[in-house]
Amino acid sequence: MEGLTLDSGALIAFERRDRRVMAHLKEALQRGIEVTVPTLVVAEVWRGGPRAARLAALLAASLIEPLDEPLARVAGEAMGAIENSTVVDAVVMASAALRGDRVLTTDYDDLSRLAARFRSVRILKV
Repeated sequence: MEGLTLDSGALIAFERRDRRVMAHLKEALQRGIEVTVPTLVVAEVWRGGPRAARLAALLAASLIEPLDEPLARVAGEAMGAIENSTVVDAVVMASAALRGDRVLTTDYDDLSRLAARFRSVRILKV
C-alpha cells in the first residue's frame, strides 16, 4: 500500500489548519496509510514554542525519515538533472520514490519538475 510523504508546504498548511490537508491526513489515518516526513522537512519548518504543539503531535504520529547517504545521493543526482530544484524538494521526492508514496504539497510546480526524475511518485496538490 502506498504511503503519504509530506513536504514543507503540507506541514505549514497543517499548522494553519488547512481543511484540504486535514482531509488528506484524516483519510490516511482511516485507511491505515503511513505518513512520512523527511528530516530535512522537519528542519525547514520546525520553530518550536507553544505554537508547535499541533505539529509535534503530527510528527509523533508519523515516520520521520533520516537522510542517509543513499537517499542523499539519489536526491543529489535529481538536483543535477533538474535545473533550479532545491535540496528539500529533491529529498522529498527521492524519499517518496523509495516507498512508492504519494507526496502531499502546496508547491506543485516545483515538485512536478522533479516528477520527471521520479515517475513512480504521484503528487497531490493542496
